[in-house]
Amino acid sequence: MKFLDQAKIYIKSGAGGAGCLSFRREKFIEFGGPDGGDGGRGGDVIALCVEGLNTLVDYRYQQHFKAKTGTHGMGRNRAGAKGADAILKVPVGTQIFDAETEEQLADLTEVGQSVCLARGGNGGFGNAHFKTSTNQAPRRANPGQPAIERTLYLVLKLIADAGLVGLPNAGKSTFLAAVSAAKPKIADYPFSTLHPQLGVVASDGAEFVLADIPGLIEGAHEGHGLGDHFLGHIERCRVLLHLVDAGCEHAGKAYQTVRRELEAYDGGLTEKPEIVALSKIDTVDAETLKTQAARLKRAAKKTPLRLSAVTRQNLDTALRALRAAIETEAEEEAPAAEVAAWHP
Repeated sequence: MKFLDQAKIYIKSGAGGAGCLSFRREKFIEFGGPDGGDGGRGGDVIALCVEGLNTLVDYRYQQHFKAKTGTHGMGRNRAGAKGADAILKVPVGTQIFDAETEEQLADLTEVGQSVCLARGGNGGFGNAHFKTSTNQAPRRANPGQPAIERTLYLVLKLIADAGLVGLPNAGKSTFLAAVSAAKPKIADYPFSTLHPQLGVVASDGAEFVLADIPGLIEGAHEGHGLGDHFLGHIERCRVLLHLVDAGCEHAGKAYQTVRRELEAYDGGLTEKPEIVALSKIDTVDAETLKTQAARLKRAAKKTPLRLSAVTRQNLDTALRALRAAIETEAEEEAPAAEVAAWHP
């Protein structure tokens, strides 16, 4: 299935049905009076977060969604039926923006969440509604309210506990494949990862979700390489694992290149907890490894881990560090969430 994380759609709610202008006309009933029913309400356009979806590819082939118009009122006091709703099924992590105002309308992060994007118009009153003691034969019926039309942007940001960042060919996909059941594409050339990948990692009886994104190069925020568009998928991560290839020319400069791109993206990524690690240590000799580790320590101002996904050296140490950082962030976020949810 093709991965698609942005889509532009047009929606239109249902217009309300018109009220009916009718009088009761039966044999031997001289003054029957008005009996026009009200029109039905138009259908709503609703976005529903469902499980089993991980892409917005469905909205590439259909961009127009319209709810049904409410049924018109009829004689004999028959009210019109409500128009059918239009349900947009979206994956977990979908954000919805108004295309004109760029206002965020919803952020659906849990299965079952829903939001009404365009409410259907109310049905018009039939003439029976306007009957009074002084106007017993009203010849007035209201039309239904018009529909609401909007153009929206759907943006998918994957939900993961930890994210992998680094230059192309830094060993991110190999690391993900080694610690989870995910099967990302692994090759000996840059940009083998073209779309974000998710994997569930088990560490000491606990599980967390790890996200791998395409590699960043210098100038990615200007569109070089694959750009920095995919950084949106790690905005929700609680911690980042920054992998630097031990066999690169200069580990410190490689680290700083990625950090500059994270700063240019301006999504709060530089403020997240970061674990720095040298990857592919099985491909270099001991002297080179020592030099690269010193360079990376000076650039990151912290002692890096030394990993090898092939020999599985220190993988458990990295996973424990990730899990500890995730748990710490979760504990700090919990009290704030409780306070925000309270209302007098």
